[in-house]
Amino acid sequence: AAVARSGRSPDESINRARVPVAQQIEFNRAVAAAVGFETDGGRLDVSAHPFSDGIGPGDTRMTTRYREDHFPEACFTALHESGHSLYEQGLPKTEAFGQPIAQAASLGIHESQSRMWENFVGRSRAFWEWALPLAKSMFGAAVAGFTVDQAFSAANAVKPHFIRVESDEATYNLHIMLRFDLERALLSGDLSVADLPGAWNARMKSDLGLTVTDDRMGCLQDVHWSMGAIGYFPTYTLGNLYAAQFWETIRRDLPDMAAQHARGEFGPLLGWLRSNIHAHGRRHPAPDLCVRITGRPLSHEPLVRHLKAKVSAVYGV
Repeated sequence: AAVARSGRSPDESINRARVPVAQQIEFNRAVAAAVGFETDGGRLDVSAHPFSDGIGPGDTRMTTRYREDHFPEACFTALHESGHSLYEQGLPKTEAFGQPIAQAASLGIHESQSRMWENFVGRSRAFWEWALPLAKSMFGAAVAGFTVDQAFSAANAVKPHFIRVESDEATYNLHIMLRFDLERALLSGDLSVADLPGAWNARMKSDLGLTVTDDRMGCLQDVHWSMGAIGYFPTYTLGNLYAAQFWETIRRDLPDMAAQHARGEFGPLLGWLRSNIHAHGRRHPAPDLCVRITGRPLSHEPLVRHLKAKVSAVYGV
């Protein structure tokens, strides 16, 4: 609501720059390698719905999807999946494959890694100070005239969207709340499957002000329910919460991190994650791991602080 009242509208023209998919693929592979994805033990391919899978020791695969008229979207998705893959590659699978120490602490912690690399790193000004020159060298005239400020503002524009995976940070969790409430109603019997589309469309209207005209843009957009992954969606918001709380501790421990990222140096952050999260596998339950790392139980406050700071930087609110 504060964003809507601000009257500001960020320049999003960089999001509409047309870049051939082949060039985007090479760019995303370069970005994934820069943040630490081990290409000799994994690969990045194309699929309709992005995903990552730690198949086994030395084999971690991920995918993303592409649009010629929105190259940042594929970049953010590649970073998201890289976060998952970096976690999988950081688990001690070679020494202890199949044991709890070589498995992720929880889906919420897993999502904290993907959301951190996508949003806290990828949507930062520091990241684009490094990534925009790389994009210009690879894409040429398509992005030659854009500035870091334009890239940063466009990456953090707040605009309600029908599609969860294409939503901005400020509205993303509203999508998760909607799905969580509908899942609970389905499981309790208060909502029938036949009535799900109508209930979905009503919530999209009340929560995001959007009128759904096609179930493809509505309740059928995600693969989770069709594959039986009931209860999965809350892990995305848990991931955002964990990521924000971890990030405040990381910034304390790595005070020069923004300058490092502006130079394309992501090793210190990955090293911190490897030491504090990846190496421990399931040694600690997720809530306990959060306390061990940050000194306090999981809270909504760091995420709210993060979102307010990001929105303030772009919209002045």
